[in-house]
Amino acid sequence: MNKKIGLYFGTFNPIHIGHLVIANHMVEFSDLDEVWFVVTPQSPFKTKKTLLDNHHRYQLVVEATQDYPKLKPSKIEFDLPQPNYTVTTLAYLQEKYDVDHDFCLIMGEDNLKGLHKWKNYEVILENHTIYVYPRISEGKVEHRFKDHGNIHHVTAPIMEISSTFIRAQHKLGKNVRPLLPESVWKYMDEMNFYR
Repeated sequence: MNKKIGLYFGTFNPIHIGHLVIANHMVEFSDLDEVWFVVTPQSPFKTKKTLLDNHHRYQLVVEATQDYPKLKPSKIEFDLPQPNYTVTTLAYLQEKYDVDHDFCLIMGEDNLKGLHKWKNYEVILENHTIYVYPRISEGKVEHRFKDHGNIHHVTAPIMEISSTFIRAQHKLGKNVRPLLPESVWKYMDEMNFYR
């Protein structure tokens, strides 16, 4: 039987407990066998000063997932040509892992609203299942995605924690430790990140 892998894409700058809660919920309360945190590399065309180096963000995900055997860090996109598109990553993974893995996408409801703007989104929808978790956001999901057979809505907790908020508050000297896995906090503090 094929292993069902949920791909959770993000910059994870830094990964926080909200990401872990969503990923763990997906793997425990859906038919996914594992969730891979796919760390998005820094675009060579966008140099965001607040974005940590690829290696450090990946290491933070390693730290965060070490006690969760069904949650895995992935730097698969680091080796793909940039700018990269999800459809390319999916094709690459399908080729690399052959037929014994089914790759699915995990996304917030807010991302589903913009799915029609993704490169070759029809190909993604035709060949992959998308697991959608609720987000508080404006606007409506496009009608064509409402009752699509490959889109599954999972009733996960609504997490209103953001990496942007964590970075900004940490820089101001606020205590953001409860919002991060302990190992992530330690690494971040030792390396003096986001100060």
